[in-house]
Amino acid sequence: MTGPATAALRVGELRPSQLLHTYGVGAVTDLPNLSTMVRGLDAWDPVRARVLTEDRLLAAVRRRLGGQVAALRTPPHLPENPADPYGDWTRTGVPVGLFPRWLRCSRERCNQLAPASGGLFQLRPNPYRPEKTKYVHVNCGGAGKGQPTALPARFLVACPAGHMDDFPWVYFVHRGASDCEGHTLSLTESGTTGEAANVFVRCTCGVPPRSLADALGQAGERNLPACRGHHPHLGTFTPGGCPEQARTMVLGATNSWFASQLRVFSIPRAEEPLTQAVREHWSLLSPLAAVPADAAKMLLPTQACWPELEQYGADAVWAAVTREAQEAAGEQGDEEEEFDLITPEWRAFTHPRDHSLPDFTTVRERRVPDGTSDWLDSVVLVHRLREVSALTGFTRIEAPEWLPEDDGRTRQVAPLSRNPSTWVPCAELRGEGVFLALKEKQVAEWECRPAVRAREEVLKTAHRDWCLARRVEPRWPGIRYVLLHTLAHVLIRQFALECGYGASGIAERIYARSGPDPMSGILLYTAAPDSEGTLGGLVSLGRGDRLGPAIAQALEEAGLCSSDPMCAEHDPRVHARLHGAACHACLFAAETSCERGNHYLDRALLVETLADDKCAFRS
Repeated sequence: MTGPATAALRVGELRPSQLLHTYGVGAVTDLPNLSTMVRGLDAWDPVRARVLTEDRLLAAVRRRLGGQVAALRTPPHLPENPADPYGDWTRTGVPVGLFPRWLRCSRERCNQLAPASGGLFQLRPNPYRPEKTKYVHVNCGGAGKGQPTALPARFLVACPAGHMDDFPWVYFVHRGASDCEGHTLSLTESGTTGEAANVFVRCTCGVPPRSLADALGQAGERNLPACRGHHPHLGTFTPGGCPEQARTMVLGATNSWFASQLRVFSIPRAEEPLTQAVREHWSLLSPLAAVPADAAKMLLPTQACWPELEQYGADAVWAAVTREAQEAAGEQGDEEEEFDLITPEWRAFTHPRDHSLPDFTTVRERRVPDGTSDWLDSVVLVHRLREVSALTGFTRIEAPEWLPEDDGRTRQVAPLSRNPSTWVPCAELRGEGVFLALKEKQVAEWECRPAVRAREEVLKTAHRDWCLARRVEPRWPGIRYVLLHTLAHVLIRQFALECGYGASGIAERIYARSGPDPMSGILLYTAAPDSEGTLGGLVSLGRGDRLGPAIAQALEEAGLCSSDPMCAEHDPRVHARLHGAACHACLFAAETSCERGNHYLDRALLVETLADDKCAFRS
């Protein structure tokens, strides 16, 4: 990550996955002495960004962002080389810019507030210790005095359209007036609580000080100016401003940035490893099919994918390319399935044969655990899997609510670049998991129960009200999805107690669809950029002698919640919630685990509760 100094230097370190989940484009990041924002893709160096091959994900990204997207790339990076402290690696990373741009003197008797460009504060770069780069208030308190550090202002403004701006300090303290030449502002606190009501903005012009409590809630709507439509990560303003109401936000608030992502698993395209590798890199190899054989074999070592293919030899690779070209010429691709991220994965996991590929190794258990044969169809141990995720945008204030099958009709998100981007940042993780497929007959019969249909109407009513309040098109994912999602959360909690991974490190993938091509299954997996994702804890737990007791214990504990009877009797229609009998004490999982933000959960659909014993799938 590069800092705000004129000579960009590497200041901090982030994992590639963090640049997609927590500190992506447009997110505020904390450096040792500065607060910065990750700049847009226009400022990134794609030369240092490695291209990842995942055709299904690239097709889905193109559908969402446009056909101009040509590649998926990892964040730019060069390995650290302490022997060369001034090498290219010190200037390679993700660029950031100072934000917020208003700073406050840290000296207790000063607390002066001013923009970094106003001349009051000066940048002190440190080329030998870049983490010590900071802004200081020179001669604070008089000539020859010390140089206290200037800290970022605590408050910002943002809007649901993804805009963010510095807090309008001058406008706010002067009650709408913006002309106050020759005077200085200060930000002071009274008391020890740190509440906004105890934070005051003052001006030396003599205007009465104003509490930040006047900038929050309904008072803030009256006292703050209209949103200017500012994208600090791009350095742009929306012409004519933004129709959304600007809201005050504390620096570092968790709702200041939500990622909009697409994720896929690398699934087998062939049973033979060479054919699999050729199909994975077909976008690079397909042009060689039109070249004479001798020339093509000479060009193969020049391709970016050659390190993965070299082990097979040029002759074998060329033969595989020729076969693939002949098959591609005789096939008519299904355009709709190209964008379906779920169905190909479901077919790969439910395939009767085991797979043994570098990025997808599965072993089907011969029999399901005792006590589950009446509803569990199969168990697949996923020894190896590869997940690739791509960042397509972000939102502020409210998180994007994605559907199980993304079709492009999503909430408007903030862009990653000024112009339509030709690439998007992505990250690849490797890990392991357990896949459970439920028996379709039992799930279909459960869906048709009168009590289940009545419960579904209750949840759908709350879902419709929730969507209308946020101007989102109501699209109900189905009662089957709620059932499977609830089962996944119940098992995540139990697995975390037995497999060695933390609950926040176990993620879910729900496969739920009714109709002519039904799906009913869940994948619980863990993935990481290092060896943590392949320790074998989940796979060992998926074997029959351990899985059966784990499922039984999880279902038993789901019947009662420490918040009962309030949890069991929760009516989602009262406050338009997206969950039924569910809360933090029984079902809610970590943000990194749940694909739907702890929505669409209901214990009453899975087990008997204190308030409902007629809808349970497992009684």
